[in-house]
Amino acid sequence: MKPQKVAIVTGAGQGIGLEIARQLLESGSHVILNDLEQSLTDEAVASLAQSGKGAVFGCSGDSSSEQVITELMNLAMHHFGSVDQVVANAGITLFGNFLEYSREDFFEVARINQAGTFFLTQAAARIMKSQPNGGSILLTSSVTAHQSHENLAAYAMSKAAVEMLAKNLVLELAPFGIRINTIAPGATMTERTTSDPNYINTWSKLTPLGRPANTTDIAAAATFLLSDAARHITGQTLIVDGGWTSISPSPYG
Repeated sequence: MKPQKVAIVTGAGQGIGLEIARQLLESGSHVILNDLEQSLTDEAVASLAQSGKGAVFGCSGDSSSEQVITELMNLAMHHFGSVDQVVANAGITLFGNFLEYSREDFFEVARINQAGTFFLTQAAARIMKSQPNGGSILLTSSVTAHQSHENLAAYAMSKAAVEMLAKNLVLELAPFGIRINTIAPGATMTERTTSDPNYINTWSKLTPLGRPANTTDIAAAATFLLSDAARHITGQTLIVDGGWTSISPSPYG
């Protein structure tokens, strides 16, 4: 019987991150999940622990900080002795017109989306490179890294950077058996987007497949890229958007 894999998922208190953690558990991995908010972390752990498929631990805090990244790695190594799957899903979106965008907002987006992803990946790879089977890393991007979206210049820039990080690291990580890929979700029904009463109607009209994604759709693609079924895939970005980037109509009309 194969040993269970050990997964770390950031930004997993709700939404896409939580569903990725759930599907990784269902596929047989132990999971260490992180969210900025302690209450969301605790609720997610309590919810997932009922699956009985694997162990679940929580680690709350800013996943771009050195302290939290170190704690995540230490939890995995202390409890299980390996880090096999890492999902850098934590991120922040700060809308704003380009001509009026503040330095403070720009650097906050860059700190969390770019620096947080970079250093979480670095910490995981340092462990994975010594493991016989390497590991698999997944970064979360966005369709805005591929198509223009009003008031998201800084965010789109940060997500394009994440995709280039994955492509660039193939050179340095492949020799250690470490795969790294990116997933780029389009419009997705989450706790945040469902607060907009027009969201599902607007994006159902704009999406060729007739509806926005749900978190299960995104997590299924993520779980595939992390799995052994994708063992010959690295440095790639998988767009999951129901076809929106093929035609790219604006939600603003």
